Amino acid sequence: MVTVHHLQKSRSKRVIWLLEELKMPYKLVTHERDPVTNLSPNSLKAIHPLAKAPIIIDGKNTICESGAIMEYILDQCQEDTLRPSKSSENYYKYLEWLHFAEGSLSLPLITKLIMNKESRDGTKPLDSYIEKEINLDFSYVEQTLSKQAYFSGDAFTAADIMMTFMLEIAFSLGLLTGKESTQRYLATMQKRPAYLKTANYG
Repeated sequence: MVTVHHLQKSRSKRVIWLLEELKMPYKLVTHERDPVTNLSPNSLKAIHPLAKAPIIIDGKNTICESGAIMEYILDQCQEDTLRPSKSSENYYKYLEWLHFAEGSLSLPLITKLIMNKESRDGTKPLDSYIEKEINLDFSYVEQTLSKQAYFSGDAFTAADIMMTFMLEIAFSLGLLTGKESTQRYLATMQKRPAYLKTANYG
């Protein structure tokens, strides 16, 4: 059985959602953030040197990074579930969006989240760069979701789980204003029964 090491307000919510979608049994170990620094506790560092969530343990395998964890869990399934088969024309669309979430999108989005915690006048080089990247990335997201129901085509996949976490951050920052297809997609994802089971995990 997979053990998921979970930290509130972290990417580990993705892993719990995936396991719920697959109806795969798992053990959940919750770690509490430091009440002063809001950083992860030493209990996570004892499991993995990065001290970041999610971390899973399955037998001899200890794995960090949510994208890698998603692929590992899907590899344990007997058939292609929540990802297209490699022979499918949608497989590389799936792979692109799975990595886009933590590749192209993560840096400007998380940077924007941090920037919003301090006063800025919008004139620094970082301001214009982040603004450009956010506009580019979310235009691409909106364009894609205006043409298809899910990121890799007509079927829900693990790439949607990866992307939904980032879209929730974007929504909280007001970055989805005017992006009707993206907002509609996000609302649909948040109604999935397996997603709703993660509501208490923050």
